[in-house]
Amino acid sequence: MKKMTAANSRKRTYNQTARAEAAEATAARIVEVFHEFLKTDWYDDISLDQIAKAAGVTVPTVLRRFGSKEGLLGSVRDKMEREVDARRMVTPGDVVAIVDVIINDYEASAEMVLRVLAQEDRLPTLRELADYGRNQHRIWLREVFAPQLAGRKPAEQEWMLDGLMGALDIYVWKVLRQDRGRTPPEVAHYMRLMVKGILDGQ
Repeated sequence: MKKMTAANSRKRTYNQTARAEAAEATAARIVEVFHEFLKTDWYDDISLDQIAKAAGVTVPTVLRRFGSKEGLLGSVRDKMEREVDARRMVTPGDVVAIVDVIINDYEASAEMVLRVLAQEDRLPTLRELADYGRNQHRIWLREVFAPQLAGRKPAEQEWMLDGLMGALDIYVWKVLRQDRGRTPPEVAHYMRLMVKGILDGQ
């Protein structure tokens, strides 16, 4: 039996680390490719073959890592959640900043989110993704408007959160930004007026 030297051990560890890093980089590339497809194509029109080809891998490689197209979608969701969290970092209670980060987030993510919402009624997988996003959005609103919610009865808090969800909904952004052609500062101004009305009306 060949004796394992310290040098051989270090080399083996290095090779294992390099392989693991390469595998992670490949997985990240596959997720990124699928994420980009979801911005421009309908979910059920995107094939694993397309994803694999664009990522420079084979379909078995995709399946070994993610198990299925739905598993890959879950990884895209995790990627999006990290990106949204980074874009939405804000001081609780600062209405101007809260609206600004929402606008920034929609400017970056609306393309895919709106496409997902357009398909959720016929694809349970996308309904689950959309419901998850709505739930996370409400949790975020509860956190960033915590100073305004403090001291209110639970029913009052839920009433206010319903209003804030409506005022800061992505479809409000779509109507003003895409349909009416308003600039981001103009959209922010409209949203702040709605938020102010909800907060002042309590």
